[in-house]
Amino acid sequence: MSLFLFLIIAAIVLGLIGVAVGGLGYLLVIGIVLFAADLGYGFWRLRRKPRVVR
Repeated sequence: MSLFLFLIIAAIVLGLIGVAVGGLGYLLVIGIVLFAADLGYGFWRLRRKPRVVR
C-alpha cells in the first residue's frame, strides 16, 4: 500500500513540476502516465481474489 501512495505522490509532483517549468512538459506526460499506471495497478489489486490462509 505504501508503494501505491508513493507512486501517486511522485506522479503529482512530476506533474506540478512539468506544469510550473516551461521547458519540462515531458515531466507532465511522465506524471500522467505514472498516475494512470498506478491507478491500473490499484484496481488490479482490488479485483484480485484474496488468498485463503489455512
